[in-house]
Amino acid sequence: MNIDSIPVWLILVGSILLVMLSLELGYRLGHRSRRKSEDEKESPVSAIAGSVLGLVAFIMAFTFGIVSERYESRKALVREEANSIGTTYLRTDFMPEPDSSESKTLLKNYVAERVAFADRLRSGQISGEEMSGALARAGETHKRLWDLAVANARKDMNSDVAALYIDSLNSTIDLHAMRVAVSLQARIPAGIWDSLAALTFLGMLAVGYQMGIAGSKRSLVQPILAVSFSLVIALIASLDRPQASFIEVSQQPLVDLLNSMK
Repeated sequence: MNIDSIPVWLILVGSILLVMLSLELGYRLGHRSRRKSEDEKESPVSAIAGSVLGLVAFIMAFTFGIVSERYESRKALVREEANSIGTTYLRTDFMPEPDSSESKTLLKNYVAERVAFADRLRSGQISGEEMSGALARAGETHKRLWDLAVANARKDMNSDVAALYIDSLNSTIDLHAMRVAVSLQARIPAGIWDSLAALTFLGMLAVGYQMGIAGSKRSLVQPILAVSFSLVIALIASLDRPQASFIEVSQQPLVDLLNSMK
């Protein structure tokens, strides 16, 4: 199940409706059971409802831990990539002309495209074809920079300067691959989303059933319960995706780097 195409606000609304419908269904089942028989007691039902809600809390905490850790990783990778590209850019001064100028131009255009790509991604206006094209252009830039580095290194195989440049360039390429893997490819597995939805439904069903068994009227705090659970689910969904998210990873290190490139 890929929920990236579903807006976060729609996930929030859908979660609220799921919780409210589960509560109402459980309440009606409990109320009907209470009218038919007085044998079923509230205490066992309360224990079961508490157990299911505990499982819901566990899976929410587990899922939130995954996305929050990934969010911190995305922020760290932006800083690391900016530092690596900046180091590579400075070390191009040791290359002879015209390779030095070409490498600087490639790196500057590369950073500019990375910043533009991130803006388009956050706006949610980028298509799959545009994303594939941007990644392909990044790969072409990497290949050209690597070819230039190898060509110059072969002129002097014992050059420490060439080794330093190749090391920083290799780090830049590796960090790009890491950012693609963490930001664009890593997602919460569908099985976790399915389990979260199922446990939320069952937990709220049990709560509603308990209210019906107890003979309680429908509480006015039910919407508060629904909104609270749904906000957490929407927050998890927002942290799980890089695009069209109201919780953004700042690209300021790359912006500052681009402004410093002459």
